[in-house]
Amino acid sequence: MRNMKKFASLALATAMLAGVLAGCGSDGGSTNTTPADNGGSTAATAAPADNGGATTAAGEEGKVLNIYVWNEEYASRMAKHLPGYDAADVENPLKGGKIGDVEVVFHQTPSDNNAYQESLDSAYLKQADAAADDKVDIFLVEADYALKYIDSDFALALSDLGISAADVSDQYEYTQKIVTDSNGNLKGASWQAASAGLIYNREIAKEVLGTDDPAEVQKAVADWDKYVETAAKVAEKGYKMCSVNDTYRVYSNNVSGKWVQDGKIVVDANMDRWIDDSKALADSKAETTDDLWGDDWAKGKDGGVFCYFGPAWFFNFCLDADREGSVANKGGWGFVEGPQSYYWGGTWICAAAGTDNPSLVKDIILTMTTDKAVLKEIAIDESECVNSKSVLADLAGSADGNIALLGGQNPYAELAKGAEGIDLSNISAYDQACNESLQNAMKGYFTGSYKDKDEALQAFYKAVVEKHPELSY
Repeated sequence: MRNMKKFASLALATAMLAGVLAGCGSDGGSTNTTPADNGGSTAATAAPADNGGATTAAGEEGKVLNIYVWNEEYASRMAKHLPGYDAADVENPLKGGKIGDVEVVFHQTPSDNNAYQESLDSAYLKQADAAADDKVDIFLVEADYALKYIDSDFALALSDLGISAADVSDQYEYTQKIVTDSNGNLKGASWQAASAGLIYNREIAKEVLGTDDPAEVQKAVADWDKYVETAAKVAEKGYKMCSVNDTYRVYSNNVSGKWVQDGKIVVDANMDRWIDDSKALADSKAETTDDLWGDDWAKGKDGGVFCYFGPAWFFNFCLDADREGSVANKGGWGFVEGPQSYYWGGTWICAAAGTDNPSLVKDIILTMTTDKAVLKEIAIDESECVNSKSVLADLAGSADGNIALLGGQNPYAELAKGAEGIDLSNISAYDQACNESLQNAMKGYFTGSYKDKDEALQAFYKAVVEKHPELSY
């Protein structure tokens, strides 16, 4: 239990877990959902003893599959796209369903205020002693906190399920780095490659730039200097470029070092540039300080805002394509790579050590993240950028990849290029706390609550240390 001790000490130090670490349970039976072209599926009999492994022998799996999630996204993908899964209600996927005689149960806790992580932490502590039908079998993680669980005993190495490097060789490298532990074990997989770009309003582009052609628009936002120049032109025409918060992740994904170095919080030069660029653009009224997902921020979906920054999941989840009057409903958006390659989000499927459904968990992970037919269906039906180089190449060269809300544009070549350019060498377990705290502090600077940048930075440092008292600045 060497890694469990490591995880527990980290949790106590960060204070966000409040001494609660856990694992919940689930059981599952076997299923025939694994694609033939990835070698099929064989039950994993047992994982190494030092990480808890799987708790059942092959052929003796449980009858309940417990899956921990923070929203209905993954449940919906399973309900619509997992062969052999009989969802109780496709429109309400969190109600679960059946795979053969195995009951699928979703345990949903919202991410707000770390609630989802706390539910995982609590389940982790209970996993070893939980009854078979209560054990966690699968849990989902996001990039910002993935390492916390990947570097613990809660996440089972995929190799312990019988999933090989060859099985996942068509996936993008960055999606695997996020869920690889310090010993080099791959402990999760994603159906998404959440590379992102700049989503622009075609009508405003025509008015400001004289064209809405993606190649020409990209020239106008090809780097941050060009972006700032274009923002000034947009403002002159009476529009807003976007919110300062829209650009944040582009800058933060392109830093030269980690947030914490030798126990000290370090503000990278690229984040310092985000602060200065954003302050200048906010002061000139070219950008707003609207909070992401807020009502004022959302008004841009109906016009008046030149761009949003986002990945493919942003298309359907965020732009209100089904609502009459929205820019998306009119096919009025376009997509370009923007100033720098970056990613935003993504969801990873992890197997919980101690699962009594190892073969079923294996089948689900392989089918949802490597089956090319399933991934292509997800891409077409959900406008997703899926985690398959070959599927994205296929979509990029086919009308199947044309997206109506983008005016029929096919964005998959740009999305694939973006996925190849993502560098995750500087991610750390402190990213969520540092990113959230910096944005909160700098909003005060942009809006005048703090007298200057230094005062805002001090507020940032103090907020991070409050969450992570082991750090200094």
